[in-house]
Parts: sequence; C-alpha cells; structure tokens
Amino acid sequence: MPKQHKSRGRREEKKRKRDDTQYEGDSTSKKQKSAETAQAEDYPNDEEFVWFGVLNEEEQEYFRRADELLELNQFNDHEERNLFLANVYREANEKELKIACSQSCSRLMERLIQLSSPSQLKNLFKKFSGNFLNLVKHRFASHCCETLFVQSAPVVTQEIISPVDDQQNIADGDVIVSMENLFLYTLNELEGHIEYLFTDRSASHSIRLLLVVLSGQPLSRPVTASILQSKKKEGVHVAGNESKSAELLIGERVVPSSFQDALSKIISDTLSRLDTTSLRVLATHPLGNPVLQLLLQIELFTLRKARGNDGNSLFRKIVPDMISDQNNEAFSFLNSLLYDPIGSRLMETIVQYAPGKYFRLLYKHCFKEQIGSLSRNEIAGYVAIKVLERLSKEDLQEAVHLIIPQFSSLIERSRMSVIRILIERCTSRGLDTGPIGGAISNAYSIGPGPRILRILCIDLNDVPQEEQRTNPQDAELKANPLKGIRESAKLPAKNEPGQLQGSLLAQLMLSSPGHLSDMIYEDLLALDSRLAGFLARHTNATHVFQCALTAPSSTLEFRRKFIQILYGQIGSLATDLSGSRVVDALWTATRSLSHVRERIATEISRKEEFLRESASGRAVWRNWMMDLFLRRKSQWLNEGRARAGDQRASKAENSSIKADAEKSKIQIAREKFALLKKGVGYSHATSSTAKTTRNRSN
Repeated sequence: MPKQHKSRGRREEKKRKRDDTQYEGDSTSKKQKSAETAQAEDYPNDEEFVWFGVLNEEEQEYFRRADELLELNQFNDHEERNLFLANVYREANEKELKIACSQSCSRLMERLIQLSSPSQLKNLFKKFSGNFLNLVKHRFASHCCETLFVQSAPVVTQEIISPVDDQQNIADGDVIVSMENLFLYTLNELEGHIEYLFTDRSASHSIRLLLVVLSGQPLSRPVTASILQSKKKEGVHVAGNESKSAELLIGERVVPSSFQDALSKIISDTLSRLDTTSLRVLATHPLGNPVLQLLLQIELFTLRKARGNDGNSLFRKIVPDMISDQNNEAFSFLNSLLYDPIGSRLMETIVQYAPGKYFRLLYKHCFKEQIGSLSRNEIAGYVAIKVLERLSKEDLQEAVHLIIPQFSSLIERSRMSVIRILIERCTSRGLDTGPIGGAISNAYSIGPGPRILRILCIDLNDVPQEEQRTNPQDAELKANPLKGIRESAKLPAKNEPGQLQGSLLAQLMLSSPGHLSDMIYEDLLALDSRLAGFLARHTNATHVFQCALTAPSSTLEFRRKFIQILYGQIGSLATDLSGSRVVDALWTATRSLSHVRERIATEISRKEEFLRESASGRAVWRNWMMDLFLRRKSQWLNEGRARAGDQRASKAENSSIKADAEKSKIQIAREKFALLKKGVGYSHATSSTAKTTRNRSN
C-alpha cells in the first residue's frame, strides 16, 4: 500500500511546529476577538476604548437567572430578598464592570441598583470610580450609570438631614465616604470632557441626569421627561417596586451648596470653551439641544444668576441686547429657532424662564406683530402657547384680537391647544371670553348637535346605525341581549389625536361661564338618543358628558332634559368601561331630582344579570347601592337625600368660614363694639356661635 509522501529535514519540522502554534492561538483567541469587536461597536466615536473583559458562559447563565428572579420579585419577605441580593453581590464582586457592559446582564445591574441599600450604592460607586468616563459612553453601561445617579440622589438628602458618622460601622479598614463626595469625585473625573459628552449618543443622557441631580429638581416630572430620556428608552423595573421608586423621585430635593458650586463651574467652563457659534450649533443639535435647555433652566431658575443680567451668562450669550435690530444676526438666529423642530424647544425654555425685562423685550420685537401667524404654524405654535402664558392683561387682549382671525385655520387642522390656552388665560386674567365663543361658533358654521362632533373630531360615518344597535324585534338580540350591549360599545377604529384635544377644549368650555358653556350645553341637548349613547361610550367624548353632568354651571333644567335622552340605554352603558363612568356621574347629577334617580335605578335593576357579569357593571351596582334599593327602597331614598344634604351643609359651612375670613379689621371691631354695647362679650358670642354651628353640622 503506498504511503503518504512526507517532507523531512530540520527546516520542514520548524515550519510544521510554527503552523500548529499559530492555529492553536487563532482558535483560543477567537471568542476574545469577537468580544473585543462587539465592545468596539459600543464606542462608535472613539478610536480607543477600555476593555473590561467578558463573562464566561457559566457566569452569564447565573446572572441571567438572577435577573429573572429579581424581575418577578416573588420573595416571601424583605429578609429573603436582601439575602438573595447579598449573594448576587458576592458573586458579582470584581465583575461589576463586566456586568454593566454586557448586553444580556446590564439589566441585572439596573435592577440590583434599584433594590440596593445606601451602603451597597456607595460600594458600587467606588467600583465604577475611575471608569465613569468610559462607562457613560458605553451603549449598555450608560443606563446603569443613569440608574445609579437616580437612586443615589435621595441618599444625599438623607445624609444632609442625618450626617454620616465617620466612627460608625467601620470594619475591615473601609473608609466611609458621603454620597455627596462620591458625586463630586465623579464630576472631577468628567471634568474637561463634558463639552464633547453633550453630543455623545449615550453619554448625553447621563450628563443631563447628572445635572438634574445636582440642581435638586424632581427626577420624575412630565416637563423634564422628554429632556432626560428618549421615547425609545426601555423601562427596567422590579415588580412591586415602582411605587416606592416614584415616591423617592417626586418633589424637589435638598442639595448641598457644593452641588450648586459645581453647577456654576460646569456652566462657566462650558462658556469658556464654547463660543457663540458653537452654542448656536448646539441649539439645533438633537442631543445638544436638551442639554442647553437644562443649563438655561438651571441658570435662570435654580441658580438665579442675577436673573440674566450678567453679560457672561449663558442666557445673555443666546439672547443678547441687540435683538431690537431686525437686521442683526442675533435676531435672525432667534427667529430661525421658532420654525426649527429642535430649536423651537429651546425657544420655549427661553420664553418660560427669561427674566421679565428680557421677556418683554423678546415679545416686543419677536412675537407681538406675528403672534397670529405663529399660532397657526405647526412648530411655532408651541412657542406661541408659552408666550400667551406669560402675557399681561393688556398684551393678552391685543393677542386675542390677532389670533381670532386664525381660528378657522386652527380648527381645520385640529390644533385646539392655542384656543384652549387663550380661554384659560382670559379666564385667569378676567377678560371677556365672548369674542372667543363667537369666533368658535363662526369657525364651525354648523348648528347645534353636529357641531359637538366636529369639536370632538368624530366622523359621522363612524357612528353605528340605529337599526344595528337596538332593535327590539330582532330575535337574535332577544336571545342574547348582552351581545347587543357589547356590540354597541365598540369604539371607532380611528382614534385621531385631535379627538383628545377636542375633548379637552369642550371640557374647558363647560368650566367657563357664559357663551362658551352655553354652546356646549346646547349641542348636548340637540343630540338624539343614538348619538348620545355612542358618545357616552367613546373614550374621549365620555369625559365631556361627565363634566357636563357634574360642572357647577350645569343647571337643573339641563340635567333633567339631558338625562331623558339617555333613558332606555343606561343599563347597557353600565356594562361599558367608558359608559359606566357616565352612569356614575348620573348619581351626582340627580342630587335634586329624586324621581329621576329612582327611575334610573329601576332601569339598572332590570339589567342586574348582565351587570353582575361585567366588572364595570359591578362597580356601577355598588356605587348606586342597588342591593339597598331592591331590599329597602325607603332607606335608599333617605341615604341619597342624606348624601346631598351633607354636601350642601359642607358647602354652606365652607362659605360661612370664607365669609368670616374675608372680614376686614374695621368690620370685626364694629361687631365687637356692638356686642359690648349690648352687654355681651365678643369672645362669648363668638364661641356660642361656633358651638351652634357645630351642633347644626352634627
């Protein structure tokens, strides 16, 4: 049998050994190279990155299982959970940076931080110390840094109330460091790099959150939600721990003076490194703009740095004194921000927090003449809303006359926000809302009834036909009445954003006395039974019905007539999620209409079987005390009258207390003199009056 030809000799032997060594090296380093490549992808803007290593398969499986257990949070008690956390921290010792940078295990680190004690948070701060500059730029570790900053912020306030005792719980030579100093060490580590971190894809969010922590502002607030995080951010939570975390983040916090000094230094360093051109570029940058908003808000509201009078402040860099000249470059820049999707958000912040002197200057030269056209624009309209919120009574009256001609265009495009703010501000400033009501009526140019559908942006084609909803001769409906109830409760497939704005506008008009509320009441009374039943089940329109039935401006005559429109379908409304709220509002609406309330209860009792099968129906049955109505009707009537009487008594008592509080000192002196003249002590008369009032209330 022929043999394989083999080359012999010393050179061939050395070559074969060299090839075998190279092959073994390639196979052993394959996973490491792939991990390094993945790590490099998380730093797209850096040519050099710090390699923290990767977890092996056993470690990844352990931490993945621990993450699942923490997410479910199904421990018997806190002691068991704390023991589990201690074990996880023991396994994660010297691996914290690997876990934070791991795509599969970084969520575990976030949940660990949310459940950690102050001492554990400090230890984690120490583990991250020296690497924050690399961690905040990492795709996954940046989220861990954000969670660490958020959960550590309340600890700073707690340590201000009860300072850390350096001699307490010192073991194994550990040095106790306050959370305040840990934050300051982090700032020192990031010093000199913050300006370019403003526009980093991952670090920008961490820097914004760090600024909010230093300023003491609430960490969870709708106003700052869009600034701190994007809409795509994944919420990592622990089941049952959401309410506890929310309590720590709501409300302003007390922060040490060193934090304010650090904020002032950040702003001054930013201004020293960025010129006016760079700031204007940041104003329209998707990541730099939110940072500028926060810095402006902190400078003008938190630090109150001479209220913008300092020529070297960030506000004066963006809004100089030369805006009065329309040919000036600064005026052109501010005007361009109004129509920029990103820059307009910075203009909103400027208008909201600018000192009064500069706001009047801005309004005079940038907004006054074009407030009407700004309110019509899709982007600049939001800036116009902020401007209207700060106008004086005289300026607001002029703005109303300029915006009213734009109502037709605003209504056609379903932009009700400007109209709603106008009504709110005119009511607050004591201006007549009659012209606004007339302009709204002229803009819709249709009669009562269909007009409410236009206001709510509901298409008439979405309303089901009457014969499809309730037909007493239909055999199928007779066989299964619940089917007809459920089919009639279906909402239109098309739920436009304008429907919510229209619902808010209608509710605001109901709360405004005069022509505005009368217009909505007239529209509701013009509805037929079919439309009223459909709107009562509609997600947004149902709030208008509830407001109309319970508003202080709602008259007895309106409530009696409107409730008659709903007769015959109250039982079906009670089984609907939205309609059941209207039925609950009918209890308050019939406070002076006992016979109407009794008729409604009778109609509800006929649908008892179907109401008990629905969660909404059971709630209505309980709120209307239907068990008491069926067993002891007289007691049910007395209970309803008692509730109404308690409400009247409380209102009368509050009004009398308010009247006594509004008395001037001269009136009190005159009453005292008159009582003394009659021979009755003033204090004795006051105490006897108070006793009489208490006896009557009892």
